Amino acid sequence: MFCEDRQKSKQCFNILYSHPFPSRLFMKRPNLLYVFPDQYRLMSLGVWQRPEYRPHLSGTPDPVLTPCLDELADSSSVFTNAVSNCPVCSPHRGSLMTGMYPNKSGVPLNCHSLRVCSDLPQESFCLTDALSVAGYHVGYIGKWHLDFPTPNDPQNPGSYVDCKTPAWDSYTEPCRRHGIDYWYGYGTFDQHTNPHYYDNDGERHEPKMWSAEHEADKAIEFIHSRCSKENIDTPFALFVSMNPPHSPYNSLDDCRESDLDIYSQQTTEALLVRDNADVHMAKAASAPYYFANVSGVDKELGRIIDALKENGEWDNTLVVFTSDHGETLCSHGIEDAKNCIYNESFQVPFILKQPFQTRGNVHTEFLNSPDIMPTLLNLLDIPLPPDVSLQGKDVLNQDQHTSCALYIRNIDGEVDENGDIKSYFPVSRGIKTRDYSLALTINKENQLVDTLLFNNQEDPHQLNNLEFDVNQPEIKALLSLLANELTRIEDPWHESKVLAEFIPYQESK
Repeated sequence: MFCEDRQKSKQCFNILYSHPFPSRLFMKRPNLLYVFPDQYRLMSLGVWQRPEYRPHLSGTPDPVLTPCLDELADSSSVFTNAVSNCPVCSPHRGSLMTGMYPNKSGVPLNCHSLRVCSDLPQESFCLTDALSVAGYHVGYIGKWHLDFPTPNDPQNPGSYVDCKTPAWDSYTEPCRRHGIDYWYGYGTFDQHTNPHYYDNDGERHEPKMWSAEHEADKAIEFIHSRCSKENIDTPFALFVSMNPPHSPYNSLDDCRESDLDIYSQQTTEALLVRDNADVHMAKAASAPYYFANVSGVDKELGRIIDALKENGEWDNTLVVFTSDHGETLCSHGIEDAKNCIYNESFQVPFILKQPFQTRGNVHTEFLNSPDIMPTLLNLLDIPLPPDVSLQGKDVLNQDQHTSCALYIRNIDGEVDENGDIKSYFPVSRGIKTRDYSLALTINKENQLVDTLLFNNQEDPHQLNNLEFDVNQPEIKALLSLLANELTRIEDPWHESKVLAEFIPYQESK
């Protein structure tokens, strides 16, 4: 059975638990494989094209080929309402790691060297810390994007690893890795066929190949190593953070030719099939490259899964496939790929296979970014230390289901005497339910300047921005939900009573 005294943590890794499968009566604790490519939108799963899944997607599915993900879905839980609450890279990652919303995670903005206010705190107790304390050997491969970059280049002390200003890329020192044992990562760097990585000792590697394929190679090496005779009794947790299909996606510098061949002969209209897509945008020419990366990621995930099966660890591994945020890809005629409440940006895939799960099912409950940490830890039977509390909820606990998802958009705030950004401004907040999506945007004087309101059932492509009439019962109900969530997480809008003339903070629970 599971170890009951988690405070002894790493001494517990060899405790065995029983399960009803006679072929392997006793096993070590489950492994975790967490794969999250960046900017992968919910619509880009081939499984939505099948009749049993099609009713669960809002709007038209992308015409993509993802056979490995489709097969994974058939033995997993597919979440139809997983969202990236603050749909940009670093804030989502901060919530994933801490179980907190951006106002409490320490990461309210995408991290770069001028944003001193956005940096994963060293003192935070993170998901990887919890896994490490519970006796897991933790690996991390790929994009991190949670550090405030400093001049700490291990090859050139006193210099940034990124020559740009502001510097986006970073080197993550061992003291900032939060219990991660095996490190093969980088901050953020968007050259898919010219990636680089830093290993445990800070040595830089430049493999000169498509990044997702190389990361799959390293993941397979990791799995083989952890399944060797000397390591087999220790459970592992492996995070694989692929950058594709994140931009750029404009040429063969951004993908593999074999993946592009799947889509290169199709017309723009045949690829951008959602009713809200503007096929006349210049960006429309990027669609084949984006989808090529989607199919490429699918193949590499399949290779990693094959390694688990070859080593006899497939049944005993909790597997998650998801993403930081989505991609608008010409929907609504906007250039920004993310950072909005439109479904293409806000919704993300979330496929979860529990150990020994063989049948697929669909979960329609909302899953927010901070919910991931408590949900995974509870599935792995790993408790938190008594002094650690989370804002996220275990969405598989019937008592913790939520009927909505909070939308958050932050921008740069005040600047200090050095020109560094020392705060963030909470420019937009909103709420999504199964029936409606609502986003409110303010100016620096906290005055309402823009609203987005969609009926998600009648208008699945969010084409008709409805009138924002605070006297309508449906809108009052949405504002009440918004007030509850903003109050619960102690968001800046609640603390400053932003738009209190119609957001009923005083009535929130």
